[in-house]
Amino acid sequence: MNDEQDPKDNPWMKSMLIWAGVIVALLLTVSMFGANTGADGANAISYSSFRAKVAEGSVKSVAIAPDKITGEMTNGDKFATTPVGSDPSLVNLLDEKGVEYSGKAEESPSIWQYLLIQSLPFLLILGIAFFVLRQMQKGSGSGAMGFGKSKAKLLTEKQGKVTFKDVAGIDEAREELEEIVEFLKNPSRFAKLGGQIPKGALLVGSPGTGKTLLARAIAGEAEVPFFSISGSDFVEMFVGVGASRVRDMFEQAKKNAPCIVFIDEIDAVGRHRGAGLGNGNDEREQTLNQLLVEMDGFEANEGIIIIAATNRPDVLDPALLRPGRFDRQVVVPRPDIDGRQKILEVHMKKVPLAPDVDARTIARGTPGFSGADLANLVNEAALMAARRNKRLVAMDEFEAAKDKVMMGTERKSMVMTEDEKKMTAYHEAGHAIVAVHEPASDPIHKATIIPRGRALGMVMRLPERDSYSYHRDKMHANLAVSMGGRVAEEIIFGYDKVSSGASGDIQYATKLARDMVTQWGMSDEMGPLQYEEEQGETFLGYSQGQRVHMSNETAMKIDSEIRGIVDAGYTRAKDVLTKHENQLHLLANALLEYETLSGEEIASLLKDGKFERPDGDVIQPSSVPTVGTSIPKSGKKHKGPFGDPKPQGA
Repeated sequence: MNDEQDPKDNPWMKSMLIWAGVIVALLLTVSMFGANTGADGANAISYSSFRAKVAEGSVKSVAIAPDKITGEMTNGDKFATTPVGSDPSLVNLLDEKGVEYSGKAEESPSIWQYLLIQSLPFLLILGIAFFVLRQMQKGSGSGAMGFGKSKAKLLTEKQGKVTFKDVAGIDEAREELEEIVEFLKNPSRFAKLGGQIPKGALLVGSPGTGKTLLARAIAGEAEVPFFSISGSDFVEMFVGVGASRVRDMFEQAKKNAPCIVFIDEIDAVGRHRGAGLGNGNDEREQTLNQLLVEMDGFEANEGIIIIAATNRPDVLDPALLRPGRFDRQVVVPRPDIDGRQKILEVHMKKVPLAPDVDARTIARGTPGFSGADLANLVNEAALMAARRNKRLVAMDEFEAAKDKVMMGTERKSMVMTEDEKKMTAYHEAGHAIVAVHEPASDPIHKATIIPRGRALGMVMRLPERDSYSYHRDKMHANLAVSMGGRVAEEIIFGYDKVSSGASGDIQYATKLARDMVTQWGMSDEMGPLQYEEEQGETFLGYSQGQRVHMSNETAMKIDSEIRGIVDAGYTRAKDVLTKHENQLHLLANALLEYETLSGEEIASLLKDGKFERPDGDVIQPSSVPTVGTSIPKSGKKHKGPFGDPKPQGA
């Protein structure tokens, strides 16, 4: 922006002007009082030197005052001295040496100096009071008594105009909000048919899906004032402050009507009244009551549209959600593959791209990503290209950025022993082999034994298309894949050498099996009943599902069914890996040598026993196991974690 900022609106400049005025006033005061403190050009000398010069005949004339003696030398120099006590002999000495002398009355300040001296304390007090009162009356709420002022910010085109062209991937939500723009542009068109402008719209969606961007796009399209405020800005420690801010915000909005007021994270102030532990929050509830009255009370707020955003609609008060307050609830979902492609294309306009970049391919490999996630992905790719001193951002950078976002940063400094690398390679190979032989499993995108984040290795699977439901066969396939790593360790290294690396897999499998039994009705024994609520109340920072009231016998049956489902997944994984143990060795050896393999390379390796690297080299790893499997079978059986006997070695 090239617009010059008004000094009156610049707090730093305003403070500089105030301090400059104070310094100038001090200098004027000092100069006023110091103007007559001494003779101009007079040299200060001691009283003894003065008498000595008089005795020498070097003094021409003097003026004697009670506290000061000034005079002139015979050579024209002026001097000044301070007498010491009463000296009656001075006059005789002056007469004897023929020095011209005269008396000088004590100087008294002028009437202006006297008035300034008397009024200076009062002027100082008045100045401080004026400054404090000015701060108290600031409309921004930053003053000493500005608690009750609204903190809503009025956004203008200078801060970046956003239109619907900048919003991609959420077409249904955008179309639903375009009607509000038509209301603001041409309200008479709808009033002729008896239609009324909506009071408010509630945007509901996961974090990063573009709720705030949609609200700004509405303001940019309608070309009306746009007030933005956060729900937490209303709540203070003093009761009544939030309600005062709500009133002040609507007063400002009425002056700028028609306009849009955007309240972000409204759940901070709009939570269900009377819910939670204790007696609730009086300040928050009073603020909510005032907001309800302002939105649909006795006084109509014509031309003011409230747009609010939240990712917790379940905690909002029912009175806030009724028609007349928030007439519309617009769901802003995570984008599908077409939406992700459009969002990527919007963000890629700001980045110099190499010819091999395909937004569709990247969109396919980022299921579940929100708009903010995709923006971060493009930014990470650009930063990576800059670190590599490239002029264009290529597909390699996007793939590396996607791996970093989805799997975490590579921990290159982490040193693993050979045994740990072998254990990790067979663990990840176990996941991959089971995934390949489970028809309902998603295809493998990449397998790596490079530590990323908190994991020592990872097998990443990506769906071929966006799915909106979860089928039973896929759940059982995922359970088998999650058990594949643990089973591979037992088959290759023996029961006693199983590591703790499968803790995340076990946690995932247990939660999936529990949901199948208690929420989705996928247990023949328990039937299609809900035994556990999806989301419970939050207490001390922990949010857990709550069990529906049930008998101890039912709870034991649920635990038994969960155990059986996970046990079945374990058995399926064991059957697959026992049957295809040669493929397990083949893939583990390839991972030990090359650390990271793509899904295409894994498929080619398991089909033909070889694969082609990006540089054109054809690799044919050995299928001979890299670790000895000649552990003697003593015939002693061990009870495994799921009840079936496990031999010590394979």
